[in-house]
Amino acid sequence: MLTWMKRLVAGGAMALAIGATGVIVTSPAHADEAKKPAVTAPAAAPAAAAPAAPALVPNKGDTAWMLISTALVLLMTLPGLALFYGGLTRSKNILSICMQCFMVFSVITVLWALYGYSFAFTEGGAFVGGLDRLFLGGMTPDSVAATFSKGVVIPEYVFMAFQAVFATITCCLIIGSFAERAKFSAILVFMIIWFTFSYLPIAHMVWFWPGPDDIKDAASLEAITARAGWLWQKGVLDFAGGTVVHINAAIAGLVGSYVIGKRIGYGKEAMKPHNLVYVMSGAALLWFGWFGFNAGSALEANGSAALAFVNTYLATAAAVLGWSVAEWILKGKPSMLGAASGCVAGLVAITPAAGFVGPMGSLAIGVFAGVVCLWGVTGLKKILGSDDSLDVFGVHGVGGISGALLTGVFADPALGGTGIWDYVANATAPDYSIASQLWIQAQGVITTLIWSGVVSFIAFKLIDIVIGLRVKEDEEREGLDISSHGESAYES
Repeated sequence: MLTWMKRLVAGGAMALAIGATGVIVTSPAHADEAKKPAVTAPAAAPAAAAPAAPALVPNKGDTAWMLISTALVLLMTLPGLALFYGGLTRSKNILSICMQCFMVFSVITVLWALYGYSFAFTEGGAFVGGLDRLFLGGMTPDSVAATFSKGVVIPEYVFMAFQAVFATITCCLIIGSFAERAKFSAILVFMIIWFTFSYLPIAHMVWFWPGPDDIKDAASLEAITARAGWLWQKGVLDFAGGTVVHINAAIAGLVGSYVIGKRIGYGKEAMKPHNLVYVMSGAALLWFGWFGFNAGSALEANGSAALAFVNTYLATAAAVLGWSVAEWILKGKPSMLGAASGCVAGLVAITPAAGFVGPMGSLAIGVFAGVVCLWGVTGLKKILGSDDSLDVFGVHGVGGISGALLTGVFADPALGGTGIWDYVANATAPDYSIASQLWIQAQGVITTLIWSGVVSFIAFKLIDIVIGLRVKEDEEREGLDISSHGESAYES
């Protein structure tokens, strides 16, 4: 695998120099000021100047939905992911996982307010945003952010908070790959570096654009697109984070599992999940919160949100069935662990496609994700030879890649998808090529894998040199709950 890592570094080293970009923050309205006809008046009265167009005001329903969605996504991490990951560990490490989730969530939240939001979601370059919202400067309760509909805005504070919880859960996903053996301090330092140099650039490249309000013709569309993120300009479709969240986090975790090394006794000692009730409860909370994750990414309470909601519901159920039936056939018994894992696999795979595919497409994506992610945590894991403790790459990497690519297939209107929206004609573009969109989707996947992989490898190596990545052998055997945090989840 060392050869593989060297190739990864060589293939993506140039990517590091570029930076991070953001998604969609705009100023109140861009409507042209229209001159009214001259008012009929005695003699030659001058034409009356037209009043300025009124500022756009957020709809209360959209605002309420986005506030709820933000809270739902927060629930996905605390307690959803913490319980899911905690139940998968051995009993001596559950509190360490919960503490890592709590602390990483809090650190990234603060960094998001200080500089993350500005670098990800303001206009700068194709790879990183600017300084307009550094320390959230210039943002007020009256500031608005554009949506995907002309003339529709939401409060910028709401958009900022919604994107913040995306960043936090993405970073928390990574910790599952090297659970039970990494230093707490090293994890925190890594997250700061990775968030800054991987999450923010990928988010900007995939999601940032100035919004649709100034698009009036082909020339203005071209001008707006030229100001967007690099992968947005290419036409990559990622409704809620297949690349930005899942592939981004999964490859970082996989790299970490290699650099940090395998757990003591891995392959020789039993390392079974200690509490499958926690796993099931965590998965159920993830499914519940994911409605905010996917449907909230429509940024409005509209039909697109409804489609994403339904697709999230259907794909996840289909993935549970796909994983469980496949496991039943292969192993003779369907397991609770498999059903919960299938649930997460379906959620991951439908994320990039949620607002772009039809309900039948979501069922197909879900079934495929359930089966392919089962292979990801068994066959592929053996091929890679990694100790990815909680199968982050097998589920989030394999599921994210599958979903990102299948988005290009099932977004086709001929297969029930929404197609590509033409903001000039204000209608779905008449021509859709699955082959062309698949290649565009593949570019998004490849870019994310290389960028995040290179950033992660460099970050892990630097941290290992400076403070070390791994706890001592006796501390690992004792369990991180006691050795790192001085407490135990289960008092005898």
